[in-house]
Amino acid sequence: MAKAFYRLQKFLRRTQFLLFFLTAAYLMAGSLLLLQRTRLVMQQGSHGTSANQALTVPDEMAGVGIADPRALQNPHPGPRLLVGMDVLQEPALEQRHSPRWLVSRNSELRQLRRRWFHRFISDQEPMQTAGFKVIKYAAEHKGTYIGCFTDDSRERTLKGAVFYDLRKMTVAHCQEACAERAYTYAGLVYGAECYCGNTLPATASKPEECNSECKGEKGSVCGGVNRLSVYRVEELQTGARRRRNVIYRGCFRAPENLTDTFPASLIQSNLTVEMCSEFCSKKEFPLAVIRGQECYCGYPTGRFSLRDGADGLRCSGTRNSSSAAEGKYCLVYQTPVQDTRCTDRKFLSTKSKVFVALSSFPGAGNTWARHLIEHATGYYTGSYYFDGALYNKGFKGEKDHWRSRRTICVKTHESGKTEIEMFDSAILLIRNPYKSLMAEFNRKYAGHLGYATDRNWKSKEWPDFVNSYASWWASHVLDWLKYGKRLLIVHYEDLKQSLIPKLREMVEFLNVTVTEDRLLCVENNRDGNFKRSGAKQKDFEPFTQEMKDLINRYILTVDEALRGRNFTGLPREYVPR
Repeated sequence: MAKAFYRLQKFLRRTQFLLFFLTAAYLMAGSLLLLQRTRLVMQQGSHGTSANQALTVPDEMAGVGIADPRALQNPHPGPRLLVGMDVLQEPALEQRHSPRWLVSRNSELRQLRRRWFHRFISDQEPMQTAGFKVIKYAAEHKGTYIGCFTDDSRERTLKGAVFYDLRKMTVAHCQEACAERAYTYAGLVYGAECYCGNTLPATASKPEECNSECKGEKGSVCGGVNRLSVYRVEELQTGARRRRNVIYRGCFRAPENLTDTFPASLIQSNLTVEMCSEFCSKKEFPLAVIRGQECYCGYPTGRFSLRDGADGLRCSGTRNSSSAAEGKYCLVYQTPVQDTRCTDRKFLSTKSKVFVALSSFPGAGNTWARHLIEHATGYYTGSYYFDGALYNKGFKGEKDHWRSRRTICVKTHESGKTEIEMFDSAILLIRNPYKSLMAEFNRKYAGHLGYATDRNWKSKEWPDFVNSYASWWASHVLDWLKYGKRLLIVHYEDLKQSLIPKLREMVEFLNVTVTEDRLLCVENNRDGNFKRSGAKQKDFEPFTQEMKDLINRYILTVDEALRGRNFTGLPREYVPR
């Protein structure tokens, strides 16, 4: 009996070891397959999706609008076609206006697209704070340390400019940013936030209360919780970045009472633009206004909105006391100082009852629209994704869960019935597909602020990208037209040309009341931190005639779909070129 028991025990031990070995082998094989699949997906994402892979449409479906993706699984598709609105019969779209292939991706390709779109996060982003290029900062900084001060977020003293870098903030970084905008003091808080100004905070704190290490510089202190480490900014060293230039805004009719319109003024013989700009910068005003020997400082307001400029010849004599226009006109300049009347932002205090999407195709200006909405409403916007570069530069809603309902709206590039019906309403931002495709291709290869090289444009990546993404531009709009519950259509070009009227319309859609001065502040800070510096001219046309024919068919299809839903059609500049 003992011998039989011993044999049974030995067998069980061997079986246990065998099971352990088989389990380990199974897990290793699964891991290898997962790694191989991930590598394949990334290779497909980096090389684009070919036209043949992307949207192979049965002959029965060629020459029509957007086909329901479920039709791909049905070998005998019916005549009912999805064109971004109620289901229409096949004759609804004329054959000459129809794209040859235009089908929403299946879920696997949708996930691939999402991975491809979000490959480039903070590690590959060109570092920039509030619009200026970053240089390499030495660990040594030359500003004079003033001390540790109490920071009141509701009544900040250093509020002339605000910069964020939640990943690479250093003392030198903050000082350079404030020096470029002609501020006297630079203050750091929470290890990552930089504030500039010309007046010291009133309440000093104990030195040990500034105990937050700088995010980008070990061993250096960048304030603390509600505590500012304040430095006096020294003049920029030779070879470092120069101060921002004073920008000429134009000639304008002077308001009837300048002293009531502008809070600060200076009368100076032989007044120059530099003298007036320096005076207004010290007073922390973004506008310097010159009329003869008089200098006025202030903000754009309802009394002086800078919307209706006058002929520059009328201001030809405004620098002299004997003005030909008898003081009725003035010269206006933008100082390096930031307009801070609209820079305060926060999360919603209670969960929003209406779940609003800010939807667009990639490259259509979603980040810029978020900048405008946040500064106009004073509330953060959220995101269906997480982009470290945007979070690091102050879009704090990036890290908030997209379904938290603590943000005023949520950025998304998704389409499809399930993804769209999650939202109660949406602002649908549409941009010219030619411009959108180029913007997204630039972002894919050079980040939010860079430009793809000529080598990228001339490679096989570009035609594959166009073939794959041009259909997405159309299907994105048409899906939202079909499944969106309550839509506000905003064309990027209209927003750019008529910013305040369109922004007011967007804010009202979000059920937020804002003042006219706040909207004027947004207009004064309209560019934000993620605008590419100028248009990089290429010495060749990136779109071939075949690409143009393809995109033009999509333009006509989307235009017809918009008009079919009683929305305004696409702007004239979308017309096939």
